[in-house]
Amino acid sequence: MRSSPATSAAASWSGDGPDVLILVRHGQSAANAAGLLSGRAESPLTGHGRSQVAGLSPLLAGASRLITSPLGRARETAAVLGLDLPVETDERWTEVDYGELEGRPLAAVPADLWGRWRSDAHFRPPGGETLAEVGTRVRQACDELFAHPDTGARAPGPVVVVSHVSPIKAAVAWALGAGDDLAWRLHLSTASLTRVAWGVDRPVLHSYNEAGPA
Repeated sequence: MRSSPATSAAASWSGDGPDVLILVRHGQSAANAAGLLSGRAESPLTGHGRSQVAGLSPLLAGASRLITSPLGRARETAAVLGLDLPVETDERWTEVDYGELEGRPLAAVPADLWGRWRSDAHFRPPGGETLAEVGTRVRQACDELFAHPDTGARAPGPVVVVSHVSPIKAAVAWALGAGDDLAWRLHLSTASLTRVAWGVDRPVLHSYNEAGPA
């Protein structure tokens, strides 16, 4: 498991910040409301989910880029935000692949499987993806977003990324220089904001699981 923060980005940073990455978890989906594992399968936002997302818009003023996972619930969230920005899609921000566990009630997952999953970031659910693999793709995406300004990857204002619980937790692990197993120690609500900025020579977590207006 990786334990060093954003090595490639840190090596090229020139001190021109601050740059801020705002990670938005999509609003409540039908699968979330039903207590189901929801990875790559499509599940639309509920009415409550759309209301959650609408309340976030004032908190994202000044954003200069909008990136989203390709999954429908993330793209729907990006649309409801109404940021008047071109929507970019990046596969690296898609949810973990739960494989054969997709769509199962959380309570129906066997306890021994949960135990193996929680103790090993390289555990692969049948037909699915490991948390280590999620971490690899998300770290790459984060490194690019915080790359040297001469590469053109940086934006003049906050970059908003609409994603899912597992990739956002992986981005937090990247910012903190933590391992992929950090995911099991974090709770992330639907329609929440997480902010990461670039410090003197490394990413700095500014806020986590920030709620929108009540």
